[in-house]
Amino acid sequence: MIANICIIRAWMGLGSSPVKNWLPNSSGGPIHANNLIRRCLMGKIIDLTGQKFGRWTVISKARLDKYGSSMWLCQCECGTKEIVRRYDLRRGLTKSCGCLRKELLITHGMTNTTIYAVWKSMRRRCNKPNDPGYKNYGGRGITICRRWDKFENFYADMGDKPKGLSIERVDNYGNYEPSNCKWATREEQDRNKRNNRIIKYEGREQCLTDWARESGINYRTLCSRLNKYPPHIAFNI
Repeated sequence: MIANICIIRAWMGLGSSPVKNWLPNSSGGPIHANNLIRRCLMGKIIDLTGQKFGRWTVISKARLDKYGSSMWLCQCECGTKEIVRRYDLRRGLTKSCGCLRKELLITHGMTNTTIYAVWKSMRRRCNKPNDPGYKNYGGRGITICRRWDKFENFYADMGDKPKGLSIERVDNYGNYEPSNCKWATREEQDRNKRNNRIIKYEGREQCLTDWARESGINYRTLCSRLNKYPPHIAFNI
């Protein structure tokens, strides 16, 4: 094709002069001579009129851009009309005037709510390897059920976040799904941790959190004592 372009340029009297590269274009700005010749060699431009690409419907051919690519007048489903490059339409680089992206970003009006933040946080620690909590969730194989890929379904199942409670998986080795999740207090969550510390004292066994609350000893203080002394001493210092 390059050889043919050179022949046609010579026939048109353009030679190799860069000054003569740009030719007038009746349907728009000037067009590069090589691009116009290439279009002629490739044959007639495919008519896109009436075709749909995403939300775009092609109305008519508009013009050629300065590179020789055809531009088409399109109408979006929302009514907006714009001139779009054929290349962008055919390659799926544009699907709408921008209304589709806006709808995908916000469809429920709850972006700034606490329950939406809970849903986003849950998804990050299960799906984003660069999230600080990923190693304890997604890194352990904890996943989120497909139903909860949509926030609306998560909200329908869990409702608003109660004050002072957090989302809790009943089975610490199970996934995030309606049958395995509830709202729980910090104490309930501490009891359900994989690294939960069970202390036996005076014939009873319970987690460190419950012993701290029952004895009235600060959790960190009691934890420090039990790291140094047996329970019968740690509880009575």
